[in-house]
Amino acid sequence: MNRMLVVVFSEASKAFDGRDALRSLDRDGSITVYGYAVITKKADGTSIVNEESDSGPTGTVLGTSLGSLIGLLGGPTGVAIGALAGSLAGATADLDNARVGADFVDEVSQQLTPGKFALVAAIDEDWTFSVDKRMDSLGGVVYRRALSEAREAVNTEAVTAMKADLAQMKTERAQARADRKAKLQEKINQLEAKLMAQLQKSKEKREAAAREAKAKVEALKAKAAAAKAKAK
Repeated sequence: MNRMLVVVFSEASKAFDGRDALRSLDRDGSITVYGYAVITKKADGTSIVNEESDSGPTGTVLGTSLGSLIGLLGGPTGVAIGALAGSLAGATADLDNARVGADFVDEVSQQLTPGKFALVAAIDEDWTFSVDKRMDSLGGVVYRRALSEAREAVNTEAVTAMKADLAQMKTERAQARADRKAKLQEKINQLEAKLMAQLQKSKEKREAAAREAKAKVEALKAKAAAAKAKAK
């Protein structure tokens, strides 16, 4: 199952040991690691990325669901993402792209306090035991969440609703008096602009998701080929 994994540590060295453990589990076939980053929570509540995977199937984590989650975890301490996403467009977009719930981000953020470190990774695992055992031995607190596809359904519903409103307004405009037509046309123009923006946003998300999915498939193929070559 494709998941986001976050492991919080009290020591930087342990976070990097956790990174090495993930790599080891990936090599022996227990899990597949698509990308990772080690981050530090600073005294002011923001985060810095100490290291991220810059090679492999997904390349840099920027622009991926993993990158969006890292961005959310880098926000101010004490601000609930669930509330923040309701008022800031950037946070909402990151939450959509991260494909995890606001509750997950809030839960991790409560543990990832200033002075602590986190290993954040996009992985595929059939069982949780292998990762949990290794991280527990390092003193890490493990959080994981399966990636959600629900956001695409929400976007589709929004587009459908806007199209319905647009059709209704155009019907009203056709039957309205001259003074009313101008006001309706202004609203129609505004809604058409919003609809086009939403369609473009949905297209970009689908394309990004397709690229990420293709990269993951290629990673699995490469891993299978390497295992086959090793067995010969």
